[in-house]
Amino acid sequence: MGRERFVFFFGGGKADGNEGMKDLLGGKGANLHGMTRLGLPVPPGFTISTELCTHFYGHNKTYPKTLEPQVKQALIKVEKLMGRKFGSRQKPLLVSVRSGARASMPGMMDTILNLGLNDETVEGLVEESNDPRFSYDSYRRFIMMYSDVVLNIHSNQFESILEDKKHARGVTLDTELEAEDLKELVHEFKQLVKTQGKQFPEDPWEQLWGAVGAVFGSWMNQRAITYRKLNQIPEEWGTAVNVQSMVFGNMGDDCATGVAFTRDPSTGEHRFFGEFLVNAQGEDVVSGIRTPQPINESSRHASTEHLPTLEKLMPKAYGDLVRVYKRLEKHYRDMQDIEFTIERGTLYMLQTRSGKRTATAALRIAIDMVREKLISKKEAVMRVKPEQLDQLLHPCLDPKAPKQLLAKGLPASPGAATGQVVFDPDVAEQWVRDMGRKVILVRIETSPEDIHGMSVAEGILTARGGMTSHAAVVARGMGKCCVSGCGAVKISYDRKEFSVGTEVIREGDFITLEGGTGEVIKGHVPTIAPSLNKDFQELMKWVDEFRVLGIRTNADTPADAKVARRFGAEGIGLCRTEHMFFESDRIDAVREMILADNQHDREGALEKILPMQKGDFKGIFREMKGLPVTIRLLDPPLHEFIPHKDEELHALSHKIDVPFDRLKRKAELLHEFNPMLGHRGCRLGISYPEIYRTQVRAIMEAVCELVMHENFKIVPEIMIPLVGDWRELKFVREYCVDEAEKVLAKFGESVGRSLKVSYLIGTMIELPRAALTAGEIARYAEFFSFGTNDLTQTTYGLSRDDSGMFLKDYVDAKIYERDPFASLDAQGVGRLMKLAIDEGRQAQPDLKIGICGEHGGDPSSVELCHGYGLDYVSCSPYRVPIARLAAAQAAITGAVTVKKKKKRK
Repeated sequence: MGRERFVFFFGGGKADGNEGMKDLLGGKGANLHGMTRLGLPVPPGFTISTELCTHFYGHNKTYPKTLEPQVKQALIKVEKLMGRKFGSRQKPLLVSVRSGARASMPGMMDTILNLGLNDETVEGLVEESNDPRFSYDSYRRFIMMYSDVVLNIHSNQFESILEDKKHARGVTLDTELEAEDLKELVHEFKQLVKTQGKQFPEDPWEQLWGAVGAVFGSWMNQRAITYRKLNQIPEEWGTAVNVQSMVFGNMGDDCATGVAFTRDPSTGEHRFFGEFLVNAQGEDVVSGIRTPQPINESSRHASTEHLPTLEKLMPKAYGDLVRVYKRLEKHYRDMQDIEFTIERGTLYMLQTRSGKRTATAALRIAIDMVREKLISKKEAVMRVKPEQLDQLLHPCLDPKAPKQLLAKGLPASPGAATGQVVFDPDVAEQWVRDMGRKVILVRIETSPEDIHGMSVAEGILTARGGMTSHAAVVARGMGKCCVSGCGAVKISYDRKEFSVGTEVIREGDFITLEGGTGEVIKGHVPTIAPSLNKDFQELMKWVDEFRVLGIRTNADTPADAKVARRFGAEGIGLCRTEHMFFESDRIDAVREMILADNQHDREGALEKILPMQKGDFKGIFREMKGLPVTIRLLDPPLHEFIPHKDEELHALSHKIDVPFDRLKRKAELLHEFNPMLGHRGCRLGISYPEIYRTQVRAIMEAVCELVMHENFKIVPEIMIPLVGDWRELKFVREYCVDEAEKVLAKFGESVGRSLKVSYLIGTMIELPRAALTAGEIARYAEFFSFGTNDLTQTTYGLSRDDSGMFLKDYVDAKIYERDPFASLDAQGVGRLMKLAIDEGRQAQPDLKIGICGEHGGDPSSVELCHGYGLDYVSCSPYRVPIARLAAAQAAITGAVTVKKKKKRK
């Protein structure tokens, strides 16, 4: 271990740690230490470091001998500050035990409150507080939590006993139970523990060590593992454990507990926003079991209009809370998510952290904070996650479309989602994974155990819970649409249905959610393209100030090119000409070309295709308005254009008047056992030069006509695919240049002067051999474009189309950190790329280099490409803003400035 110190004390305005120690103390612990140093009212406690978690898992779930004396020493300090004694009947000290990883993982790990209670200390608490109801309420809560978290007896069994008790007493709320009822519950809960073959521990020290071990153990529970995978949080980080003296929000009507955000986490609006419950403990607010009250007027919504605010009920405590939140936001310079408890009218702070927020809120908060001079533009750019922008680019509901409104809940997380109703997170995961369905997860309330179902659902609907409930917080963090606290929805898990009045919606029925308004709508509702607001445009301006890497798009049609330009694409990095061949007005001419038995007939068929391709290229060039366009010559094997089934061949035979037998023979002749490594790419161009010649002629004629008649300035980039040997590129390049020069000469003659049109010829680097011999290949190329889809495929020996069935097993077994087709593999594919870049530029210093595989839109891959010194990345149109932001963040973290390095395109 790096240090023998594992325990860090905080309290009384002093702390061993600070907010900069998140790696060691976890996010929650570091901020507790930070708030203590600020002099805020934080109940004293101590943090057991993340290094202890590493030791715990590395030593068969045991602790070093030095831990126990450190814990005891820290607890003595807490006892002195609180004037209480742990385990004593007189003025007993009770503590909470909570997790705290360096990255926020709301609800994913375990918490235990009121630890230290037993049959003796509870009587001491009764004597001291003169409130047996509060004392036994705290005790029954502790038994429930401890049994669930440490003894592995599911909380549902205790909830069932609690519900039976309320039913027997004729009450609805927990708070309506009397002290004697709660005392009976304590006895019944302990009897339940015994029926499970276990004994509830009476010794507070046994309770404490059991809780600490359970919190460390929860780092590896299934919901925490799932959350880490979804958010790419490394397992080796581990969690800290925070042991903190209890303050009580459940001692009566002058007590409360709540959660608040210093700005609206859904919209980003600059308003203090939060919820609370009187006479409750913290878990009640986030669990969604009771619908919480608004802390102030601006936190109200339709279902809480009748409820009094914290500002009205406890004006002094609310005023203290306002002063604290303003100080915290100014200190941390970010929107804060805070948890607080009010005991007998006195405010205590239990947590602060940078709040989870939607993409809309992230943009607005970042921009507002720059205007407020809280943060710099550079910090604002770093505050927005690239993947968050994806949420903004999704379609939204058409406001003009008819819709059948079922109910209205709380607008917990914005966005629109349509899917089939499911009530069980396991079913949600199965339907999405095995059947490819889109689902809406409907729950009475969500719990951390539902994370796997929430992650695959299009949206989430809950009958209970407020704007700060588990469902709302997690959905906002995931960018999922969520409607919470929809009380009109009556859910039956047994019947797999929910009802709203007389309307019944069953599992598998479609509903639509509008998370921005809280609407629950029957069936499908049409969507429209999103409108990008001024906040988006402003942030993108700042992004481009810092970005060095050029961002292009993969586009095969003028429509795709138009969308990409709207999102800020600086050119086309991949235009796939084969997609044009599949259009209905030309597929028959393509098939005629394939069926031809000689060059003359092939050229005749290609002459029919040429004007169509030329028209396509002109449309794309017009849309890109002089920006660079890289056009890949025909890549796929010819068999893809010919049907395979006999019935399809018969239909084609009648359509193009070619005998079925001839079609069948051709299909068999073109058949390949491994077409991805077969007669495709430049290999077609070597066997049938007339195909590539025709395409080059279509490209150059389109360019010349636009230059001559529409005053365009265009430098087309002609890309030859699947090169593995320099001789292939040399062979194809020579006749492509010949064809291009013929076109230029023809157009020059028509105007009686030399036509000044430039063009580039380059290649895709998508085979390991091409990367390894890039220095030789570069002598015949003006540019390289890494086809990282095929380069990954051929480097790993994996089929991109088939490996999806088992790649998850590799990630689960920790053989692969991530799916290599989703994020670039730096150690293997990345090394090949780096070698090709270095050798290519050594042979050709002005060599332009980019990538055009799917990785071009993946933020971590964009960061690698920036580090490799690429000129640009190219991605699908809707990922262009994501790539722009990722490139800017890579430049900022890599300390590359625009002044030092000219922006590449």
